[in-house]
Amino acid sequence: MKLIYRKHAVIRMFERGITDQDIRSVLIQNDIIAHYPEDKPYPSYLLLGWIDHKPIHVLTAKTEDDEMVIITVYKPDPMLWNNDFKKKRP
Repeated sequence: MKLIYRKHAVIRMFERGITDQDIRSVLIQNDIIAHYPEDKPYPSYLLLGWIDHKPIHVLTAKTEDDEMVIITVYKPDPMLWNNDFKKKRP
C-alpha cells in the first residue's frame, strides 16, 4: 500500500514525535472510530491505534488508486476524550 503524507501530517508528526513506523502500525492494527463520508476529495476515517500502550489518532483517506492519504496525526488529549479514546467527552 502506498502512503501519501499531506504536508500538515508531516509537520504534526515532527511536532508530536510520531514516526512513519508508528503510522504504519496504526494502519495495520486499528479501530475505526469515526467515518466522514462527505469529506472531499475522498471520504476519510479517524483511526485509533496504540504505540507503546499510548493512543494515537490518524485521520486518513483512501484514493481510488488504493493509496492511503495521511491527513493528520495526533496523540489524543485525555481531557477531551473518554478513557478508551474512541469518543470525545461531552
